[in-house]
Amino acid sequence: MNDVIDDLHRRGLIAQSTDEAALRAHLAEGPVTYYCGFDPTAQSLHVGHLVQFMVLRALQRAGHQPVVLVGGATGLIGDPRPTAERQLNDRDTVADWVQRIREQVAPFLDLPAEQDGLPGPIYVNNLDWTEPVSAIDFLRDLGKHFRVGKMLAKEAVSARLNSEAGISYTEFSYQILQANDFRELYRRHGVTLQTGGSDQWGNLTAGIDLVRRTEGASVHALSTPLVTKSDGTKFGKSESGTIWLDASLTSPYAFFQFWLNADDADARAWLPLFSERSAEDLEALIAESVERPAARTAQRALAEELTVLVHGPEQLRQAEAAGRALFGRDDLAMLDTATLAAALTEAGTVEVENPNMPVATLLQEAGLASSLSDARRTVKEGGAYVNNVRVTDADAPPSTSDWLPGGWLVLRKGKRSVAGVHCDGAGYRV
Repeated sequence: MNDVIDDLHRRGLIAQSTDEAALRAHLAEGPVTYYCGFDPTAQSLHVGHLVQFMVLRALQRAGHQPVVLVGGATGLIGDPRPTAERQLNDRDTVADWVQRIREQVAPFLDLPAEQDGLPGPIYVNNLDWTEPVSAIDFLRDLGKHFRVGKMLAKEAVSARLNSEAGISYTEFSYQILQANDFRELYRRHGVTLQTGGSDQWGNLTAGIDLVRRTEGASVHALSTPLVTKSDGTKFGKSESGTIWLDASLTSPYAFFQFWLNADDADARAWLPLFSERSAEDLEALIAESVERPAARTAQRALAEELTVLVHGPEQLRQAEAAGRALFGRDDLAMLDTATLAAALTEAGTVEVENPNMPVATLLQEAGLASSLSDARRTVKEGGAYVNNVRVTDADAPPSTSDWLPGGWLVLRKGKRSVAGVHCDGAGYRV
């Protein structure tokens, strides 16, 4: 077996681990079955979850057996947050989210035919073994193995106890349910390693302790670091909100742009975490990013690699084409309607009812000109474009053929300022 622990350390993917020497020896003995859990607290995972997939994939490439748990039971309860109680979702909603996330995870670990020698994932839902447990069994068979003092010491629990919100017994019991997942997976699939975020460390070690107490077995855990942004804002957020992995919530174009627009320091810090390139390639990319920051080498490498991983090569092609087309380097007609709409939504759009408004008015409505006189001046100076074609008459409306499929118009001021105009009533070419 490859020493995957060295690889994970090199990439900065290990924040904590149980006895590392024992874990290395365990991994070296032969294929190890390991798991990571994802709770369906929303209809999609987001970019913050990608760190866990990097660890899952690295262990899988080293020949170990992945188990992916989607928490149909724990998703009904909710892991305590430091600030306030989670809103409980109904059973049908959670069941739907379980299926969505199960389908979303598959492309990361379901290997193509040429990698058949590596183990494919096992998918499980903890509702299967949690729902049949009675309250009496829960208290007698599980609860007796947990010490309240230790549970109170968990950071999120402690923070809530000292707040006005307090904490309900429902969320307080979450740690027991997650610990039981480790025990059940040890019994059912021989799982001996759990991975998760550093904020889950208390839950991970609770599972280790439960397996030791009830099964007399020694199992392991490792956690990943909290990913941060250099400016102090939350990782995985943009001006438009959370960057989801579901294309219907965050378009592939917006996903691509999130990485492409990363700060230089962030891109260099994130490359080892999220890229599966060799150490030599990463070193060269980071060096080039330092020497020529304007080229955005690190950002582009992340954007390309992760867009392919999450959305596939065709969506990467469309996202790159959209960026070129909006700024006149490619034909807008090359883009499908969904990609064009997503790109313009990210750039900023205005909805109009009348497709026959003068270009000067459209420039003002779209925020590319402060006034009609400013818009006319921009046209006169040759700096206004409709669908990348320079405009010469500020008072003429776009022609019917200017409107792109879906009722879109691309306005540009100068080289860099782009906005979209959308009109449901526009006649457009087909």
